[in-house]
Amino acid sequence: MRTLTRTSTTEMEVTSIRLERSLKDKLKELSGNQGYQALIRDILWNYVHQKSGDYRPQFAASDIRATAEAVARKDESCALTGKLIQEGETMLLAFTIYGDFVPLSVESLTKE
Repeated sequence: MRTLTRTSTTEMEVTSIRLERSLKDKLKELSGNQGYQALIRDILWNYVHQKSGDYRPQFAASDIRATAEAVARKDESCALTGKLIQEGETMLLAFTIYGDFVPLSVESLTKE
């Protein structure tokens, strides 16, 4: 998960949320040194960015675990180069080390 700019906790509002104990325990386990509340904020910010259209993931070729050939069903943007992949164009669907599936242009992984 990408690190977001941190806001001082003194500038934050206190909000109460009820979570199942098993969910809270899993979040604590996944958060490591970050702390589960910071992890929840990261998850919520990622959701807000994705839903608002502001989300532009930044990946490097070393983040790609596997690819599969695919055909774009709508215009996409290559997660490595930003190149437009047009609807109907052959592309790669990549699985990242972060667990994301992202579109790649076919030539984006070729070595120069």
